[in-house]
Amino acid sequence: MVSAEVVTNKEVSSSIKPKKKEKYLVTTVKRLLKNKLAVVGLIIIAFQVFLAIAAPVITTYDPVRQDLAASELPIFSEGHWLGTDNYGRDMWSRIVFGARISLLVGITAVSLGLIGGVALGLISGYYRKLDGIIMRIVDLLFAFPGILLAMLIIAVLGTSLVNVAIAISIWSIPTCARIVRGSVLTVKKQEYIQAMKSLGASDLRILVKHILPNCLAPIIVFATMRMATAILSTAALSYLGLGAQPPTPEWGAMIAQGQNFMWTSPHMTIVPGIAIMLIVFAFNVVGDGLRDALDPNMDLNQ
Repeated sequence: MVSAEVVTNKEVSSSIKPKKKEKYLVTTVKRLLKNKLAVVGLIIIAFQVFLAIAAPVITTYDPVRQDLAASELPIFSEGHWLGTDNYGRDMWSRIVFGARISLLVGITAVSLGLIGGVALGLISGYYRKLDGIIMRIVDLLFAFPGILLAMLIIAVLGTSLVNVAIAISIWSIPTCARIVRGSVLTVKKQEYIQAMKSLGASDLRILVKHILPNCLAPIIVFATMRMATAILSTAALSYLGLGAQPPTPEWGAMIAQGQNFMWTSPHMTIVPGIAIMLIVFAFNVVGDGLRDALDPNMDLNQ
């Protein structure tokens, strides 16, 4: 009889948890969709993802193929609706394939930064003895301006998009670690965490199954807004010649190449500049929207 009651209680609790999670997810999505700027940002991001996936299908020309006979064609030219660059390469093709590069580098850099930052933040916030050591290392990384730290890392590793992703991920670790540590310090004081310790649960189980899930909201917001920083930093490093190398169709490298033709062919600089501006704007406003939507006190504030 007792075992039947235990099973019944387990079944009830297991059926309640998914419903709570589903309700929370639906509520969060509704809050996010109420933010008009966030919706615009989501549309822009979805469009860039579509460009990145369908790049070979929606383009007619090879993004690196030169055609000197058709160089520096203006916007809305026949067969080249965004014009061509000084080597006759189709700007639309280069912008579309550039979206793939920006997304790939951004996702890689943010993912690596999250792995390192979350791990350090969890350990630092949970183990007070290691907190001082880890945070001093983080403070040391904070002493360098972000772009300068990335340039230093690339100077050691060499110029390539892979090294750009590594440099941006290392630059992202300190900020992520600080955010996660602050959340851990708050969550680990909760009564249910103390109860888990009293029941003999291992530290790894407490960290992974109980503390980390309650720290996901700030991590998601950080990751979204860091995508904007990663894409902008990739463009900046490529503009300086430390990232993508010619003839790779990367937006920052395209701006660097087009700046010498600003007066004769301004579209070579303006088009990739608008692409960078839109996607950075999109990730920033979506990050702001997620921060509000994931705030448990949002309804109370309203």
